Amino acid sequence: MTSKTWVLAGFLGLMAVYSAMGQTAQPLPAIPYSPSLDLTSLDRTVDPCVDFYKFTCGGWQKNNPIPADQASWSVYAKLAIENQQFLWGILEDDAKAKNRTPVQQKVGDYFAACMNTSAIDALGAKPVQPVLAQIAALKTRAELVKAIAAINHEHPGSFFFGAGVGQDAVDSSLEIVELRAGGLGLPDRDYYTKTDAKSVKIREQYVAFIAQILGLAGESSDAAKADATAILGIETALAKASLTRVERRDPHKTYHIMTVAELSGLTPAIDWPAYFKVEGAPGVAKLNVSQPEFMKTVQAELTDEPVAALQAYLRFHALASMAPYLSKPFVEANFDFFSKTLRGVPAMPPRWKTCTQGVDRTLGEALGQEFVRRTFSADMKAKTQLMTEQIETAMQHEIEGLEWMSAETKTEAVRKLHAIRNKIGYPDKWRDYSKLDVKLDDYAGNATRAYLFEETRNWGKLGKPVDLTEWGMTPPTVNAYFNPQMNDINFPAGVLQPPLYDPKEDDAPNYGNTGSTIGHELTHAFDDEGRQFDDKGNLRDWWTKTDATGFEDRINCIRDQYAGYVIVDDIHINSKLTSGEDVADLGGTLLAYMAWKKQTAGQDLKPVDGFTPDQRYFIGMAQWACENDRPENQRVSAITNPHSPGFARVNGVVTNMPEFQNAFSCKAGQPMVHSPSCKVW
Repeated sequence: MTSKTWVLAGFLGLMAVYSAMGQTAQPLPAIPYSPSLDLTSLDRTVDPCVDFYKFTCGGWQKNNPIPADQASWSVYAKLAIENQQFLWGILEDDAKAKNRTPVQQKVGDYFAACMNTSAIDALGAKPVQPVLAQIAALKTRAELVKAIAAINHEHPGSFFFGAGVGQDAVDSSLEIVELRAGGLGLPDRDYYTKTDAKSVKIREQYVAFIAQILGLAGESSDAAKADATAILGIETALAKASLTRVERRDPHKTYHIMTVAELSGLTPAIDWPAYFKVEGAPGVAKLNVSQPEFMKTVQAELTDEPVAALQAYLRFHALASMAPYLSKPFVEANFDFFSKTLRGVPAMPPRWKTCTQGVDRTLGEALGQEFVRRTFSADMKAKTQLMTEQIETAMQHEIEGLEWMSAETKTEAVRKLHAIRNKIGYPDKWRDYSKLDVKLDDYAGNATRAYLFEETRNWGKLGKPVDLTEWGMTPPTVNAYFNPQMNDINFPAGVLQPPLYDPKEDDAPNYGNTGSTIGHELTHAFDDEGRQFDDKGNLRDWWTKTDATGFEDRINCIRDQYAGYVIVDDIHINSKLTSGEDVADLGGTLLAYMAWKKQTAGQDLKPVDGFTPDQRYFIGMAQWACENDRPENQRVSAITNPHSPGFARVNGVVTNMPEFQNAFSCKAGQPMVHSPSCKVW
């Protein structure tokens, strides 16, 4: 994850993870308890063999309407905000304390500066004036192109393309320079290319938003409108040259090693040795140009567009990236378009949510230390570590028993499985923020310095060994991930809290819920994308041709199934985009079920609350996915989200599991019985 990721994209989707608590909410002394199997979330009027998702989540959906400041609402989102509300109290204490540690000073002052809206409003657009003046001084094309390096390095935003340091896909032990497509203000390239009425309307609203932002910075109405039209034209050209999200799932399509001389031949407008020197990486010899055709379009835009249009483009992206840190008119304009228009969110969140999440995003491993100390015991870590190891054992058993996979491929698969590193709860070593200057009276400056801190940290990796201990999520995060190049699975402490992992409950719902999530991330090592990387995290084809075909046949079965599900209106799931997650959902649930059966073998398990142990396993598995979603947000997700909606993530899995059908005595012909069933293994 590079430093640009959280700056623009994070804020564009900011409102999608805010909470139900209103302006009168108070900091929480502890995270509220919710059981991993909640009987009140059920809808017993629904036959589980007809719609298992409604059976398990219908009550939750009724009892949990979408809060006014949310694009959607889910079990995950609710826990995320409860975590944030708990952190709110820690931050208030750190902001007021007299004798503070350096960590407490940074997180406390960042939070306090964010909360001081009167000081922020008094500054208006003043914090962004230096970069606007820098852009205004660029009178010639040569000056403008040369300045892109400094603007990209020093200022948040997405200016034409992205650049940073990451692992070499073919040799994961190396950190190399990467150039990526970028420069768009809308969530995806498809927003610029689709011709349906809703897409056309959104582009019209986007142009109005661009003009509004430029106007807030002092442009006349006529000039802002003209500039907005020109900016949309530049972004449309960049979008058309960008790979689709489905295409980017193929790592071979985003791996193109070039020398700097070859890159200079592709985009001669940019002095690349000078560019990399500004980024702090002089003497770069070769790099990965992820999308060469995109860079050709960057060359054309920098060469052919009027200088005034290119200036307007830079000016808008500088303003848009900083809008959430500026005065109220900028914040409201940003919210009105990206949250209200795009995602249907009617109300802005209270300030404490914005500021708490901002600290977590910017100083996450500093704040995370306090979160872990209060919420994640050594016993919880040991239990989830054991569950992870049991699920890995189940996967090895599955691999070794596959009739369709050759012995040669099995050997490689087991080798990769044994090499996976399990990261549970929090990093082994905490990030050092000592060089980040956080000031009590400079919120926008704090954000800019935090960006530059992360930018410098990222470029500083070049030429150094890959840090295998590094995390891409902060400890309070309610999420998890598999990294194919690091070959590790990562479960922050935030996702290992009730109702997702519940120490008060028996094994059945815990293995169904957290166990399935562990299996999900483990399965990503062998999904259509992850399977292309070997045990060292290198992009290498270690499958026999016959085995690869057999696995793709299984994935295609799942793709065909999920393509039939409707998200909203007449929009179906783009199963070519979601197939990796769909495969992981099915594989993870099966692996966790196997691990649970082994864990409880020989135990005399009894029904609880009228449900058998197997039924409790599947209810626990399903209830993590309970959600409500606005139609506008569903349309955004249909284009951008690699995950299927909750109903499909539950019903799509259990229809392929005879274990579920036996547990609930489902009969052939009922909706939850899929014949022929799809298999991952």
